[in-house]
Amino acid sequence: MNATHPQAIDPVDNPATSPDADPAAPAASTPADAPVAHIGVYAARRARLAAQLGPGGIALIPTAPERKRNRDNEHPYRFDSYFYYLTGFTEPNAWLLLDEHGHSTLFCQPKDLQREIWDGYRLGPEAAPAALGVSAAHSIDELDARLPALLENRSSLCYPFATHPGLEGRIDGWLHKVRARARYGALCPDTQRDLCALLDEMRLFKDAHELELMRRAAQISAGAHVRAMQQCARWLRGGRALREYHLEAELLHEFRRHGAQGPAYGSIVAAGANACVLHYRADAAPVRPGELVLIDAGCELDGYASDITRTFPANGRFSGPQRDAYQLVLAAQEAAVAATRPGQRFTDPHQASVRVLAQGMLDLGLLDGTKVGTLDDVIEQRHYFRFYMHRTGHWLGLDVHDVGRYVEPGEIGQVSERTDPLSGETIKDRPSRILRPGMVLTLEPGLYVRPADDVPPAFWNIGIRIEDDAVVTEHGCELITRAVPVAPEAIEALMRD
Repeated sequence: MNATHPQAIDPVDNPATSPDADPAAPAASTPADAPVAHIGVYAARRARLAAQLGPGGIALIPTAPERKRNRDNEHPYRFDSYFYYLTGFTEPNAWLLLDEHGHSTLFCQPKDLQREIWDGYRLGPEAAPAALGVSAAHSIDELDARLPALLENRSSLCYPFATHPGLEGRIDGWLHKVRARARYGALCPDTQRDLCALLDEMRLFKDAHELELMRRAAQISAGAHVRAMQQCARWLRGGRALREYHLEAELLHEFRRHGAQGPAYGSIVAAGANACVLHYRADAAPVRPGELVLIDAGCELDGYASDITRTFPANGRFSGPQRDAYQLVLAAQEAAVAATRPGQRFTDPHQASVRVLAQGMLDLGLLDGTKVGTLDDVIEQRHYFRFYMHRTGHWLGLDVHDVGRYVEPGEIGQVSERTDPLSGETIKDRPSRILRPGMVLTLEPGLYVRPADDVPPAFWNIGIRIEDDAVVTEHGCELITRAVPVAPEAIEALMRD
């Protein structure tokens, strides 16, 4: 891996309005002693976490390991989100120890000029305190020797549960050495806490630095969608054979040329009937005039994800049934947007979308009212699930499906039970999370129509999803991904240009 440290990316032309703008200059490898950008942001997060550890508390956070792809090759390295949130440090083989006073100790790879020739620069423990703002740093080779003494005489130990295979075993080994010193008066932590519970709540509310990065990631991703739409129309107008992977290549090109490190998740590029497969990956299927193309793709910029879905006609013109289905999904998303504001529940946008979609299914003849009943019957019995089978959104941040409770913390004990009409399973419902400023979520209703005898053939194999990233503000929400259009007329105009 080539270890580099996060640095500010120079502003580039708006990719949504200037798809042919010159690419941003590639970032050079960062010198090993370069400070992490926004060092104070990470120090403030560590201080907030330290204040929650309590007397005698200490927290231990590892980063992600390198993972083998095959034989002696690794997958492209991606740091652990919790660790990065507290350090801004992107190298592998690193651990952070934090006590209740805010004293932070980093264990990282030592300088090794021979390995750096092969693998890239290392920061090293000597430079880490100045570069990262940590209190002290040691070589990772000293971790096992130093940890027992650092854990000794602590009342509680926090670490992320169930996130790093083998972590509990290593901790048990260190604590065993602490207990072995009990006859000398050493005390071993008698409480272990899940660090995720503390950090998840912190990460759920984005600070100004995070929102800046997410807006930039959204801008880059919007430009990639614009490029894919326009290239699709150009290629088909020119009579060229076009496949899903060609459009995926356009997305990746736009991500990288504007400074993003890569896709935030496996890009979905689904042509025709493939759009009815929710997690379809870009493959080799042909893109044909007259069919719809669904693209669900977003870049990752300095650790932060964007997540956009657009559905468009391959040749730039919606057919009548395609437009009818598309406008239904767009109306459902508009209802979700209206329901996304402070004081509303996380489930409110979903319920608003479902109501619009269910009525539309009846109006378009996808559902037969004489068989399924009224709108309320469709919702109560979940008849809509046949054509819309996922939720309308999720948290977004360092992970594309970001951390954070979906249940309101102060209302966890308020449990009601109901029977799911489709599975017969007993569901325990708890009050959904109340939306507050600083939360970021996606809004992504969809409609997926597979061939069936009781479905009008004009709608067969139509799969549509429209997804935007929404920041909850003081008075509503800000859609940060609308640099790529959603109105059918605007999409057709874009693809004509």
